[in-house]
Amino acid sequence: MADPAARLGTLYLIPVPLAEDAADSATQPPDVRALVQGLGAFVVENAKTARAFVKRFGHPRPMAELRWFELDKHGKTDLATPLALLQAGEDVGLMSEAGCPGVADPGAAVVAAAHALGAPVRPLVGASSLLLALMASGMSGQQFSFHGYLPVDAAQRQQKLRQLEQAARRDKATQLFIETPYRNAAMLDSLLATLNNGTRLAVACDLTAPGEWIRSASVEQWKRQPLPELNKRPAVFLIG
Repeated sequence: MADPAARLGTLYLIPVPLAEDAADSATQPPDVRALVQGLGAFVVENAKTARAFVKRFGHPRPMAELRWFELDKHGKTDLATPLALLQAGEDVGLMSEAGCPGVADPGAAVVAAAHALGAPVRPLVGASSLLLALMASGMSGQQFSFHGYLPVDAAQRQQKLRQLEQAARRDKATQLFIETPYRNAAMLDSLLATLNNGTRLAVACDLTAPGEWIRSASVEQWKRQPLPELNKRPAVFLIG
């Protein structure tokens, strides 16, 4: 039986840069880099890209010596080993593919398991595309809701957009959502065809990257301007 007084390891929630070509120094504080360099086990979405990130951060150990535990998109994986490491007092890092783990990300299941174990959970400072987009939108940051991905079906998506528009007006709450990058153009077309001209719409793409692009304007103003090329560019959409 484990000693109840024994120290449990800490689960560190490590934000990953939003863009591959972003300057790491601009989004990752030095103390976060130092902490990553001291960890030996990571729960990740994709071991290959996670290894590249950790290696770029100057981890002193060979990548083959570190332990990697992959999550599927639903957060399901065999968590017995990483939880056993926490139980034994070893710290573990949790990383998303980009941005903050546990937010629009399957890592939330790992965080919940760590809490159930009684292990400390420590979120670290780093870039969040949702908060950066909200900051830059000029919309309400007092009340807002994030909806993840909207329906792929065109009719269902249109119905959902009308619901979000109504919620934005009724509650004075900004509505945020994301889309698979190759469907961004279709999403923007649907937004402009569905929303009222007076509704405010913001799009923030390639956040923190050299090609970062943000526009926030009424739907009527959007229709008067050339539309951006959004194909395959990570983006956040906001209605306010």
